[in-house]
Amino acid sequence: MRRSALIIVLCFPMLLRAQQQSNPGSTRSNGVARTFLSFGQPYGGWLLLAFDSIPASSYGFRPTPAQQSIGFIAQHLETANYGLCSTFGPDKHTTSAKDSLADTIKALWPKDTLIARVRASLLFCAAEVEKLSDAQLADELTVDTPSGPQTVLRARYLMLLITDLAEHYSQLASYMRLLGLVPPSALPRPRLSR
Repeated sequence: MRRSALIIVLCFPMLLRAQQQSNPGSTRSNGVARTFLSFGQPYGGWLLLAFDSIPASSYGFRPTPAQQSIGFIAQHLETANYGLCSTFGPDKHTTSAKDSLADTIKALWPKDTLIARVRASLLFCAAEVEKLSDAQLADELTVDTPSGPQTVLRARYLMLLITDLAEHYSQLASYMRLLGLVPPSALPRPRLSR
Protein backbone atom coordinates (compact mmCIF):
# COMPACT_ATOMS: atom_id res chain seq x y z
CA MET A 1 0.00 0.00 0.00
CA ARG A 2 2.75 2.48 0.92
CA ARG A 3 4.70 1.62 -2.24
CA SER A 4 1.75 2.49 -4.51
CA ALA A 5 1.21 5.76 -2.62
CA LEU A 6 4.90 6.58 -3.06
CA ILE A 7 4.67 5.92 -6.81
CA ILE A 8 1.64 8.21 -7.06
CA VAL A 9 3.39 10.99 -5.16
CA LEU A 10 6.53 10.69 -7.30
CA CYS A 11 4.66 10.53 -10.61
CA PHE A 12 1.97 13.07 -9.78
CA PRO A 13 3.82 16.22 -10.94
CA MET A 14 4.70 14.56 -14.27
CA LEU A 15 1.08 13.50 -14.81
CA LEU A 16 -0.16 17.01 -14.10
CA ARG A 17 2.38 18.59 -16.45
CA ALA A 18 1.43 16.14 -19.20
CA GLN A 19 -2.25 16.92 -18.71
CA GLN A 20 -1.63 20.66 -18.79
CA GLN A 21 0.49 20.38 -21.96
CA SER A 22 -2.12 18.25 -23.73
CA ASN A 23 -4.87 20.71 -22.78
CA PRO A 24 -3.23 24.16 -22.89
CA GLY A 25 -6.54 26.06 -23.12
CA SER A 26 -7.78 24.70 -19.82
CA THR A 27 -7.00 27.03 -16.93
CA ARG A 28 -8.83 25.01 -14.28
CA SER A 29 -8.93 21.31 -14.96
CA ASN A 30 -10.39 19.50 -11.96
CA GLY A 31 -10.73 15.81 -12.80
CA VAL A 32 -8.07 14.62 -10.36
CA ALA A 33 -9.23 16.86 -7.51
CA ARG A 34 -12.85 15.73 -8.06
CA THR A 35 -11.67 12.11 -8.04
CA PHE A 36 -10.30 12.59 -4.54
CA LEU A 37 -13.63 14.05 -3.49
CA SER A 38 -15.69 11.23 -5.01
CA PHE A 39 -13.40 8.56 -3.53
CA GLY A 40 -13.63 10.07 -0.06
CA GLN A 41 -17.40 10.52 -0.04
CA PRO A 42 -18.32 6.86 0.52
CA TYR A 43 -15.97 6.62 3.50
CA GLY A 44 -17.28 9.84 5.02
CA GLY A 45 -20.85 8.69 4.50
CA TRP A 46 -20.17 5.24 5.92
CA LEU A 47 -18.45 6.76 8.95
CA LEU A 48 -21.46 8.96 9.67
CA LEU A 49 -23.86 6.04 9.22
CA ALA A 50 -21.69 3.87 11.46
CA PHE A 51 -21.51 6.46 14.23
CA ASP A 52 -25.26 6.98 13.95
CA SER A 53 -26.10 3.27 14.12
CA ILE A 54 -23.89 2.54 17.13
CA PRO A 55 -25.86 3.01 20.37
CA ALA A 56 -24.72 5.93 22.53
CA SER A 57 -24.15 3.45 25.36
CA SER A 58 -21.41 1.80 23.26
CA TYR A 59 -19.39 4.97 22.55
CA GLY A 60 -17.00 4.02 25.37
CA PHE A 61 -16.40 0.59 23.79
CA ARG A 62 -12.90 -0.41 22.78
CA PRO A 63 -11.82 -3.99 22.12
CA THR A 64 -8.72 -3.75 24.31
CA PRO A 65 -7.41 -1.12 26.74
CA ALA A 66 -4.73 -0.11 24.21
CA GLN A 67 -7.27 0.72 21.50
CA GLN A 68 -9.30 3.89 21.00
CA SER A 69 -12.92 4.05 22.10
CA ILE A 70 -15.65 4.81 19.55
CA GLY A 71 -16.06 8.28 21.04
CA PHE A 72 -12.31 8.85 20.79
CA ILE A 73 -12.33 7.83 17.11
CA ALA A 74 -15.11 10.36 16.44
CA GLN A 75 -13.33 13.28 18.08
CA HIS A 76 -10.04 12.27 16.46
CA LEU A 77 -11.64 12.24 13.01
CA GLU A 78 -12.99 15.73 13.49
CA THR A 79 -9.59 17.07 14.53
CA ALA A 80 -7.72 15.20 11.78
CA ASN A 81 -10.15 16.27 9.06
CA TYR A 82 -9.83 19.94 9.97
CA GLY A 83 -6.06 19.66 10.28
CA LEU A 84 -5.56 17.97 6.92
CA CYS A 85 -8.08 20.05 4.98
CA SER A 86 -6.85 23.33 6.46
CA THR A 87 -3.39 22.35 5.23
CA PHE A 88 -4.26 21.67 1.58
CA GLY A 89 -7.24 24.03 1.25
CA PRO A 90 -7.34 27.79 0.99
CA ASP A 91 -9.47 28.25 4.14
CA LYS A 92 -8.50 27.53 7.72
CA HIS A 93 -10.81 26.06 10.32
CA THR A 94 -11.62 28.51 13.09
CA THR A 95 -11.14 26.79 16.44
CA SER A 96 -13.20 27.39 19.55
CA ALA A 97 -12.44 26.94 23.24
CA LYS A 98 -14.02 23.46 23.04
CA ASP A 99 -11.45 22.44 20.41
CA SER A 100 -8.62 22.96 22.89
CA LEU A 101 -10.04 20.50 25.42
CA ALA A 102 -8.16 17.24 25.95
CA ASP A 103 -8.98 14.46 23.48
CA THR A 104 -10.05 12.22 26.37
CA ILE A 105 -12.62 14.85 27.43
CA LYS A 106 -13.96 15.33 23.88
CA ALA A 107 -14.28 11.54 23.51
CA LEU A 108 -16.91 11.63 26.28
CA TRP A 109 -19.14 14.20 24.56
CA PRO A 110 -22.71 13.03 23.73
CA LYS A 111 -23.14 10.94 20.60
CA ASP A 112 -25.17 13.64 18.80
CA THR A 113 -22.49 16.24 19.47
CA LEU A 114 -19.71 13.99 18.17
CA ILE A 115 -21.64 13.06 15.02
CA ALA A 116 -22.51 16.70 14.29
CA ARG A 117 -18.88 17.72 14.68
CA VAL A 118 -17.60 14.90 12.43
CA ARG A 119 -20.25 15.82 9.82
CA ALA A 120 -19.20 19.49 9.93
CA SER A 121 -15.54 18.53 9.46
CA LEU A 122 -16.40 16.37 6.45
CA LEU A 123 -18.43 19.18 4.88
CA PHE A 124 -15.52 21.56 5.46
CA CYS A 125 -13.17 19.11 3.71
CA ALA A 126 -15.52 18.64 0.75
CA ALA A 127 -15.74 22.42 0.32
CA GLU A 128 -11.94 22.73 0.42
CA VAL A 129 -11.48 20.02 -2.23
CA GLU A 130 -14.12 21.70 -4.43
CA LYS A 131 -12.02 24.87 -4.46
CA LEU A 132 -8.90 23.11 -5.80
CA SER A 133 -7.83 22.81 -9.40
CA ASP A 134 -5.74 19.89 -10.59
CA ALA A 135 -2.81 22.22 -11.20
CA GLN A 136 -2.82 23.23 -7.54
CA LEU A 137 -2.32 19.62 -6.43
CA ALA A 138 1.31 19.84 -7.58
CA ASP A 139 1.92 23.01 -5.52
CA GLU A 140 4.63 22.67 -2.91
CA LEU A 141 3.68 23.40 0.69
CA THR A 142 6.00 23.86 3.63
CA VAL A 143 4.56 22.11 6.67
CA ASP A 144 5.75 21.67 10.21
CA THR A 145 6.63 18.11 11.19
CA PRO A 146 8.14 16.69 14.39
CA SER A 147 11.54 16.71 12.65
CA GLY A 148 11.16 20.31 11.41
CA PRO A 149 9.74 22.04 8.33
CA GLN A 150 9.24 19.82 5.30
CA THR A 151 8.29 20.65 1.70
CA VAL A 152 5.57 18.39 0.27
CA LEU A 153 3.09 18.41 -2.58
CA ARG A 154 -0.44 19.61 -1.81
CA ALA A 155 -1.74 16.27 -3.15
CA ARG A 156 -0.08 14.50 -0.23
CA TYR A 157 -2.67 15.89 2.16
CA LEU A 158 -5.56 14.80 -0.05
CA MET A 159 -4.14 11.28 -0.05
CA LEU A 160 -3.68 11.43 3.72
CA LEU A 161 -7.31 12.51 4.13
CA ILE A 162 -8.69 9.63 2.06
CA THR A 163 -6.35 7.12 3.71
CA ASP A 164 -7.32 8.35 7.17
CA LEU A 165 -11.03 8.09 6.40
CA ALA A 166 -10.58 4.56 5.02
CA GLU A 167 -8.45 3.42 7.95
CA HIS A 168 -10.85 4.73 10.57
CA TYR A 169 -13.86 3.33 8.75
CA SER A 170 -12.15 -0.08 8.76
CA GLN A 171 -11.43 0.33 12.47
CA LEU A 172 -15.01 1.30 13.22
CA ALA A 173 -16.40 -1.52 11.04
CA SER A 174 -14.36 -4.02 13.09
CA TYR A 175 -15.71 -2.56 16.32
CA MET A 176 -19.24 -2.82 14.95
CA ARG A 177 -18.76 -6.51 14.13
CA LEU A 178 -17.52 -7.11 17.68
CA LEU A 179 -20.67 -5.40 18.97
CA GLY A 180 -22.87 -7.59 16.76
CA LEU A 181 -23.69 -4.74 14.34
CA VAL A 182 -23.42 -4.73 10.56
CA PRO A 183 -21.19 -1.98 9.12
CA PRO A 184 -22.89 0.29 6.56
CA SER A 185 -20.71 -0.89 3.67
CA ALA A 186 -21.85 -4.47 4.29
CA LEU A 187 -25.57 -3.69 4.18
CA PRO A 188 -27.50 -4.78 1.08
CA ARG A 189 -27.67 -2.06 -1.54
CA PRO A 190 -31.04 -1.12 -2.97
CA ARG A 191 -31.63 -2.44 -6.46
CA LEU A 192 -31.89 0.16 -9.16
CA SER A 193 -34.91 -0.15 -11.40
CA ARG A 194 -34.13 -0.46 -15.08
